[in-house]
Amino acid sequence: MGNSVHTVNPQTLPARTSFVTDPSAASLIYDRTGNRKYLTATERRLFLRAVEDMAPELRTFCRVLAYTGARISEVLALTPARIDATARLVVVESLKKRRRGVFRAIPLPPSLFDELDRIHHLTDLRARPDMASRRLWPWCRTFAWRRIKEAMAAARLEGPQASPKGLRHGFAVTALQGGVPITMVRRWLGHARLSTTEIYADAVGPEEQAIARLLWKTF
Repeated sequence: MGNSVHTVNPQTLPARTSFVTDPSAASLIYDRTGNRKYLTATERRLFLRAVEDMAPELRTFCRVLAYTGARISEVLALTPARIDATARLVVVESLKKRRRGVFRAIPLPPSLFDELDRIHHLTDLRARPDMASRRLWPWCRTFAWRRIKEAMAAARLEGPQASPKGLRHGFAVTALQGGVPITMVRRWLGHARLSTTEIYADAVGPEEQAIARLLWKTF
């Protein structure tokens, strides 16, 4: 008797749904030559591990950027008054909106809040009106961008995804693949349209990889 081969009926496999209706919109996850522009969950862990060796203020900036999916300019604009330690939220102003004063709240891990309070003395600063509205990281965007690139290099990450935008795109992809409702991801990212958030759902996730492994067994 020969070895039996497990076969897969393609009709029984769940079809992959592509949410990209505008070809130009795919630039959020792939560049024009097909290179990935988002960090995977593994790459993000390598990045976060690398920032542990950075100066405390740089480390907190990198971690807030990674855990919020916010734009680099939005994180730079954070003040002690916009960090709600009781509710475990950071309140980010959506700077790409046509008008100012549009905010969104994003949850952060308790350990990161503890680190922010310890390094930036948030409790003391919030009690002082003259300090509560001052930026936590008083840097220019170029300085912050270079520090992120240095951390990416320390993590041995290369390519279009090794950038601040790669952290934002990776946050969106990982959140959707982790089962976070798409409407919540949209709110956290500050997207005006749900269709923009849906683009990230077109990235290949763990479930699709598992289905592909079933196929490979038939080769």
